[in-house]
Amino acid sequence: MTLNCVIIDDEPLALELLKSYVEKTPFLKLVGEYSSAVAAMKNISSIDSIDIMFLDIQMPEINGLEFSTMVNPETRIIFTTAFGQYAIDSYKVNALDYLLKPISYTDFIQSVNKAVNWFEMKNRSLEEKSGTVDNDFIFVKSDYKLLQIPIDKILYIEGLKDYIKIHLEGETRAILSLVSIKNMEEKLPSDKFIRVHRSYIVQKQKIKVIDRGRIVFGKDYIPVSESYKKDFLLYLNQHSV
Repeated sequence: MTLNCVIIDDEPLALELLKSYVEKTPFLKLVGEYSSAVAAMKNISSIDSIDIMFLDIQMPEINGLEFSTMVNPETRIIFTTAFGQYAIDSYKVNALDYLLKPISYTDFIQSVNKAVNWFEMKNRSLEEKSGTVDNDFIFVKSDYKLLQIPIDKILYIEGLKDYIKIHLEGETRAILSLVSIKNMEEKLPSDKFIRVHRSYIVQKQKIKVIDRGRIVFGKDYIPVSESYKKDFLLYLNQHSV
């Protein structure tokens, strides 16, 4: 998958830094760079497809938040800003992520990977609608047997070194399987599951109670670690009133 990118930033050094990051990332293609939203408006309509837009917030004439509402909704917006207080505003306009300046390549890649996951999920959804993919169940190896597990019955998955425990709704005993939690995460539909800890993946629709930052399943309390809290809070904000 190759994603087309546009950078809009009125700070020359920030623009050049992001440009260098895009150019050294194999699956990204830079199709435009602009020093203002106004300059981008004059040219962006000629670009066939923009997948990711790196957009500065504080710019003259039209700021990034305003400009983001004019962009094709299929374009994933990643805000770039030196001010953390814009984080909540960025979620209000449905941005994919925001990066605080100075931006490291590690933070850049983490944001870009979110875009990759979004487009993969979108493509998977289209495949499901066309009937080419079946996400109703998954097969796992357990006790030398291959078990079919309905996706909708999974509450959460617990990682234990090289093993995982799959906790199912209505079942008192978890299923043990010799597979890493990372491999299991790759097999699960990303629109239904979310990683909340290095050792835990939960099914979004099964989350009924959150107590002091922990997800509650009966007597089990699932922690949300700092590494995954940002994505988890974004999910909650999108489904909160």
